[in-house]
Amino acid sequence: MIKKHLSALLFSILCLTIPFTVLAAPLEEAKQIVKENYVGTINGDINRATSIEQLMNMLDPYSTYFTVEEFEEFINGVELTSVGIGVVIEKVEKGILITEVIEGGSAKSAGLKVGDIITEVDGVSTPPLTIDQASSRIKGAEKTTVSLTLLREDGTTLKKNLTRKAFSMPNVETKILYGNTGYISLNSFSNDTASLVTKAIRDLKNKGAKTFIFDLQNNGGGYVTAAEQLIGMFPHAIYAYKITEATGTSNVRSIKQSSTFPADTKLLINKFSASSSEMTAAALLDQKSAILYGQTTYGKGSMQGFYELEDGSFLKLTVGHFYGPNGTKINEVGVKPNIQTVSNPLFKAHYDTIASNLNNYKEITSLKNVPLNKTFKINFSDNLAKSIDTTSIDLVELGGNIVETSYKVSGRQLLVTPKNELTAGKEYALIIHPKVKGEKGNKLKTGIYLHVTTK
Repeated sequence: MIKKHLSALLFSILCLTIPFTVLAAPLEEAKQIVKENYVGTINGDINRATSIEQLMNMLDPYSTYFTVEEFEEFINGVELTSVGIGVVIEKVEKGILITEVIEGGSAKSAGLKVGDIITEVDGVSTPPLTIDQASSRIKGAEKTTVSLTLLREDGTTLKKNLTRKAFSMPNVETKILYGNTGYISLNSFSNDTASLVTKAIRDLKNKGAKTFIFDLQNNGGGYVTAAEQLIGMFPHAIYAYKITEATGTSNVRSIKQSSTFPADTKLLINKFSASSSEMTAAALLDQKSAILYGQTTYGKGSMQGFYELEDGSFLKLTVGHFYGPNGTKINEVGVKPNIQTVSNPLFKAHYDTIASNLNNYKEITSLKNVPLNKTFKINFSDNLAKSIDTTSIDLVELGGNIVETSYKVSGRQLLVTPKNELTAGKEYALIIHPKVKGEKGNKLKTGIYLHVTTK
């Protein structure tokens, strides 16, 4: 799958193609399926495996075995419904990394944070566990408890006892940003992704959206078909990916949709964007169908398929490796964005979107690490009119909308003060429109704008 391995919304990094096959006698059946379909290194002699678990241990970390119940939980994870603590997780060397904490989950109320690493679950060390093994230990029946040991980013450790509960996560979140920019965030590549994103595009356009920012940060993936459909919503994105399987290499076309994004759409990615997210990013990068902002992605370019055994259990096997349509490698290297950012790429993407519509404006030197109680002082060549139209000044929280301000004129200087303190870690755009007038009634020849970061 991808963005989220579900254990409570614990999603491992994987990518589903789901070809279903039914045969006979689970262990021998499993060995035959591996021989016919698995693509990757085999560490051992599968003919000597005495259990399915031993067989799976010979394969890569993304190949595993699910009981009937575990498979059902896994699919619920892709569809963003589960019983657990409400986190998105990923396997790292030190244990299980929390990449997202879900509103309404017990992890959120207990103070767990993105970046925390779960090192023990009920006293069991997590570094030796696969993501699926850790996920199944964190999950459990509703109203039961689980004990976690956590390693914080600052090196401190703590223990937490959390109560499992049912929760769901919205798959698509939308809002209108300043400048008629539609923002869409996708959390998982579920079965209904295409219809949800189509509705989001339509609703945002009805609210005035002219351009779009599409967010795949922290999205671990899901169904490959959903990625093929999503890629088909972008201009010139004819192909979804190139895949190498046991049978050979081929290009797979995207699935065109009725709703499409404009050509200047910006796609946000980060190091936790994986699998189907990376498939989408590489397809749009290779075909110049969107501009990518953020950080290099996770680097999972392997594709898994599900095979049903006679007893109703499932094997998840790596069945191929996918690339961008032009052959861009993904596995173990990730997808590198067009524009790399250190802070949240939403800030830079929104700033660039705003700037692209300021045709008669001049960008001036940015202000970095300003205090939260900052008063902005803008100097002009001539004295200003004592009264200025307040709509001629916009202070915009990037990724959001206009911040209320007051102003004061002092000769050639304009002082702009936010009515409330700025927010630490946020970024802003200050825009002075050309309708600002001098004391003789003359307007500015050009407007000005600048990028602002806070301490």
